[in-house]
Amino acid sequence: MIMRKALRLRSITMMVLMAVLVWSVTLETCIARRGRHWRHNHRSSSDLSDSLSSKKPKSHGNSHRSSHNNNNNHHNKSKPKPKPKQKTPPKADDNNSPVVSQPPQVQPPSLPPLKGSQVFNVMDFGAKGDGKCDDTKAFEAAWAAACKVEASMMTVPPGYTFLVGPIAFSGPYCQANIVFQLDGTIIAPTDSKSWGKGLLWWIEFTKMKGIKVQGKGVIDGRGSGWWQQDYPFTDGETELIVPLNNSVHQNLPLPIRSELDWKMPSIKPTALRFYGSIGVEVSGITIQNSPQCHLKFDNCIDVEVHDMSVSSPGDSPNTDGIHLQNSRDVLIHSTTLACGDDCISIQTGCSNVFVHNVNCGPGHGISIGSLGKDSTKACVSNITVRDVAMHNTMTGVRIKTWQGGVGSVKGILFSNIQLNEVQLPIVIDQFYCDHSKCKNQTSAVAVEGVTYERIKGTYTVKPVHFACSDNFPCVDVQLSAIELKPVQEKYHMSDPFCWQTFGELSTPTLPPIDCLQIGKPPRNRVQSDHDVC
Repeated sequence: MIMRKALRLRSITMMVLMAVLVWSVTLETCIARRGRHWRHNHRSSSDLSDSLSSKKPKSHGNSHRSSHNNNNNHHNKSKPKPKPKQKTPPKADDNNSPVVSQPPQVQPPSLPPLKGSQVFNVMDFGAKGDGKCDDTKAFEAAWAAACKVEASMMTVPPGYTFLVGPIAFSGPYCQANIVFQLDGTIIAPTDSKSWGKGLLWWIEFTKMKGIKVQGKGVIDGRGSGWWQQDYPFTDGETELIVPLNNSVHQNLPLPIRSELDWKMPSIKPTALRFYGSIGVEVSGITIQNSPQCHLKFDNCIDVEVHDMSVSSPGDSPNTDGIHLQNSRDVLIHSTTLACGDDCISIQTGCSNVFVHNVNCGPGHGISIGSLGKDSTKACVSNITVRDVAMHNTMTGVRIKTWQGGVGSVKGILFSNIQLNEVQLPIVIDQFYCDHSKCKNQTSAVAVEGVTYERIKGTYTVKPVHFACSDNFPCVDVQLSAIELKPVQEKYHMSDPFCWQTFGELSTPTLPPIDCLQIGKPPRNRVQSDHDVC
């Protein structure tokens, strides 16, 4: 009996031991698994902690270690939550800021002038826009503000007329790429007091970089008061135009009289002038009734004029449409020019000028010159005029130089010119003179390498007039596809004329230009170093 009880107790004891053993093995396995999982997360957190340890204060590290010990002591309680994964852990800043609140480490640039975001309306600077009050100071103030901001815009709003006296929008300390947005109308004063003894310009931009004048507005020079003082105006080719009777000159229309009768200064201003500027663009606007030249570029580089217009009566004296001087890399296109002098005048110092898709008339055509006045040196090269329509102009395409000048005109192309009732379509005149009499001189601005192609239409006086220097004949003059038909109007008709002109006819011409001498001159005076451009 005792033995049976002892065996039963021993069996129970063995079962308890076995149960304890199984329980302990299972517990160790779970603890081991839980420990491996915890240690994996611990290493991730530790890596992050190590990457931040140099920036974090010591108290953060102690807190972390205390938490670590606490987890070891209570591992059989709640499982610790894994920390969120971070692909690229941000680094703490030098001020020990919490990582989660740290913004991206992007250094903001120093604040330059805002580009294209600031508009300066002349109305905000006190302009009235009633056509009576003088708004000059308001324009000056608006410009002074716009001048400081790169790519800013100064606006002249539509629906207003602004009376503005002589004004200069000048650099060189202005920011680049400023836009002058002209949608209203600017008118010039018509009293002599505003002009003093006379000025060479009315509105002027000087020493700018990337200046644009654009919009649908109008610049009105109200120049009729100036025109009366120069009337009648004679061009150097006027003597070639002989009327059938005296009626043409007896009943010349007078320009429209100005609103005021007092005498204006003898020095007449250009309406809009750009001087010493790079990257100039003029588009969209209309310039009308200028006292003298409408739009002038002097000492400019990289110029573009397009989709704008010039409008003045055909009898307004000296009112060139676009005047170029000492400027290069010029593009003029998609423009309509009506004036009382040359639609486009290309003066000394010009090179790389391209004119195309231009309507000209009334006016005196498109001219290179006049050059070499008062025995000066003139240099013009690489000029292209093509795809141009001319109506009711005095000349078509012309080169005009004064006797006594030096220098050269070379590399000229006139192509695809459509003419309608033009008095003198093709002209080279090395004896240009707009006085009653000029002194004969031996030196001249040399003309070489001039090509005329596809020049067609009608004329009313003379189709071709080549008058070249005895000492410096015109050389390498090329003509092809010339078709000019006469229209009998008010003038005596003349045949083509050539003097000391050498070149080549690539095709038959209408009318025949038999006066052109084929080849080169037997002797040609060599220019001195002083003469060569």
